[in-house]
Order: sequence, then C-alpha cells, then structure tokens
Amino acid sequence: MSTNEIIFKDLGIIHIIKPRLKNSYVRVNEDYKVILTTSKVSKSYVEELLIEKENWIRKQILKRKQNPPVQINLEDEVLLFGEIYSVDSDEASELRALLNRLRIVNKKNILRCYDDFYKIFSQNYLTLRTQHFAQIMNLKYKEIKFKKMRSRWGSCNSDRVITFNTALIKLTKEQIDYVVVHELAHLVHMNHSKLFHNLVDIYFADSKRVRQEIKNRQNFTL
Repeated sequence: MSTNEIIFKDLGIIHIIKPRLKNSYVRVNEDYKVILTTSKVSKSYVEELLIEKENWIRKQILKRKQNPPVQINLEDEVLLFGEIYSVDSDEASELRALLNRLRIVNKKNILRCYDDFYKIFSQNYLTLRTQHFAQIMNLKYKEIKFKKMRSRWGSCNSDRVITFNTALIKLTKEQIDYVVVHELAHLVHMNHSKLFHNLVDIYFADSKRVRQEIKNRQNFTL
C-alpha cells in the first residue's frame, strides 16, 4: 500500500493505492479531507473518476461543514441520544467504571473504553426498542448483533439477523427508533422499494424527515 497527495482543481486528494483492491472508493472524512482509494491505476483513470465524482464530493464537503460532528471532552463527557452528558451522570455510570479500571491512561485506551461503553449501552437500549417495535409490527427476527461500523447505521440479512452500529446510540431517540423500524421492515422487504418505505411509514410517523436528518449527519447509509 502507498499513499500520495494529488491536486484536483482546488481540492487536495489523498490517494491511497492498494494493489489488490478490486473497486475504487471515494469518501470525505470529518476534517473535510477527500480520500480516494484505488488499485494501481493510471493518472487518466484517477482524473476521470474525480471528474465523475466531483459534484458528490463537493456536496459531501458542504454537508459536513453544515453539520459538523459533535465534539466531547474525553473522560469528562459522553454523547448519548444526541446530547452531551457528564461522565458523572447516571447514564454514564458504566463508562466511569471502565475508565476507573484503566491501568494505563492514554487516548487509545480511553477511546477503547468509550467503544466498549457504547456497545454495552447499545445492547441494553436497542434490544428493548427492537423488541418493542417487533411486537407492534408482528415481526420476528433471529438475532440482534452489535458492532462498530464505518458506513452503516444498521443492516438486516436474509437469515433474519439484524446488526446495529454501536454508534447509533449517539443519535436522538427519534432517529434511533427510525433505524430500528427501518431494519425490522427489511424482514419483509429486502430492498428499498416503494413497498418497503410504505411499510416503514405505517409504523413510523414522518419517516422522510427523520431519514433525511440522519443522512445529513454523516456519510452513513441505511
């Protein structure tokens, strides 16, 4: 793997080359940096790809600037349900316990505590919300899984296994409920057809507005 920086018009592009990669990917990170990942390709291929993706890239940069990620002070605060809570709050009791057990206090270990906390909190909260809506929708799933994901808030496969991103717990309760209903609806329709969205609309009021709010937060998809 190798990395270099290229200039495309007024945009600085970090180009990551992975020889074994089959597809090409473009993303915009939290610092508004454009990351292009490809196999070993020609300069003309890169230029054509950037021309094709230019409008999308600029929209993503603008979206991130309009909706900057919420920043918290590590060890002092935690982001839950779209709000910042003190680590001393009841909601963060498990996080305090994890932090207090640290033998070596550094950023890497602190972040691991936060990841562990979000997973524990997700397992407790999202399991109850999924059970709640599954009963209302008269649907049955096989299993719920939780893991940290980079580009999806949730997923549902043909084996009826629903997986939630542990970062989902950072969204508002309304947005979390939308994702839960969204994934449960995939038990009936494994696509994003009109029938799928109609089913979501039955059990979640104002779904279009909430879906757009979630899309505006980051480069996550449902």
